[in-house]
Amino acid sequence: MKGERKPRRSRGLVTTIVALALLGGGAYGYVRTTQRPVAKAKAATPVPVPVTLGMVEQGPFALVLNGLGTVQAYNTVQVRTRVDGEIRQIAFREGQTVRTGDILVQVDPRPYQAALDQSKAKKEQDTANLNNAKADLVRYTGLGAYASRQQTETQSAIVAQLTAQVASDQASIDNATTQLSYATIRAPINGVTGFRQVDIGNIVNAAGQSAIVTITQVEPIFVVFTAPEDQLPAIVAALRAGEVPVEAWSSDGLTKLADGKLALFNNQVDTATGTIRLKAVYQNQNHALWPGLSVSTKMRVGTVAAATTVPDDAVQHGPDGLFAFVIDESGHAHQRVLKAGRSDSGRTQVLAGDLKPGERVITAGQYKVQDGSLVADPHAAHTAQAETTASSRSAKADP
Repeated sequence: MKGERKPRRSRGLVTTIVALALLGGGAYGYVRTTQRPVAKAKAATPVPVPVTLGMVEQGPFALVLNGLGTVQAYNTVQVRTRVDGEIRQIAFREGQTVRTGDILVQVDPRPYQAALDQSKAKKEQDTANLNNAKADLVRYTGLGAYASRQQTETQSAIVAQLTAQVASDQASIDNATTQLSYATIRAPINGVTGFRQVDIGNIVNAAGQSAIVTITQVEPIFVVFTAPEDQLPAIVAALRAGEVPVEAWSSDGLTKLADGKLALFNNQVDTATGTIRLKAVYQNQNHALWPGLSVSTKMRVGTVAAATTVPDDAVQHGPDGLFAFVIDESGHAHQRVLKAGRSDSGRTQVLAGDLKPGERVITAGQYKVQDGSLVADPHAAHTAQAETTASSRSAKADP
């Protein structure tokens, strides 16, 4: 009995497997014959490269020569004593602005006052002797034949000698007066005082080399800078035509410090560097320029009436020279070769190249752009959208 049940179960299991296989195959065939083919994904739309755009413009353009320079004081004086003595008073503060004639230091004047009084007393003595000698000469002359010729001539010589002595006494008085005036040290120029080198009670002497204080004149003030030698003809022509403006900027070129004008250029070119030194003068009433300060300069030597310009950042360097990316109406970038001139106020003059006023150029993001790339300026789009929204709101608000 048991031997007969096992074959039945095996045959039933085989039948079940065969039925499942037939059912799976039929389902697969049904799906293959009834389901539609899946459509291929559409090609992705190219995403514009985000960039910043600027404009090609045409208009007056200043021809500016950029340079580097150093501020120099208009005058610099090291104040020293001209007499020996003890310092009794210091009448200035370090860093003080002084005027010509202001008292700076007082040296002990008593020895020089005494010398002056002595010279005056000597003159009075000799003047008295001169007056007496003149009176004797008048008496001898009045005696006529009763006075000998020798007496008269001798008395005349005494009068002349005493007259010269009185003149010498006056010279001594003048010298003593001058020495006494040197005891009061005054500012020789308008300017700003530096650090004080002596204190009250110090002994100073005229033979010493140490200065009491240094005064620098900062109103007006100079800036000495250089320019390439090949620009000399343009500088000479501009200077002959009139004043040549020279702006002084901070060394990083971000802050304008003062407006001045070209005063002169050196009488020879530095052959070692191929440059020529120039000097510009500034009124400097606000003391923005200080002696020794390093500055950058911008000297305008002329103006082009109708120049084509682009933002400085639009000019790029390539293997074939300078170029810029120009954007067409469809938003695609195209590389244009150009020749650049001088730069001023963030714009560069285009001397040659197929760039027209009103065209858009890329000023930032060029490293992501290739010739023919689709680009867009997100900031410009937001700005335009904001302006459009504001205009629509304004129109709705109007009755």
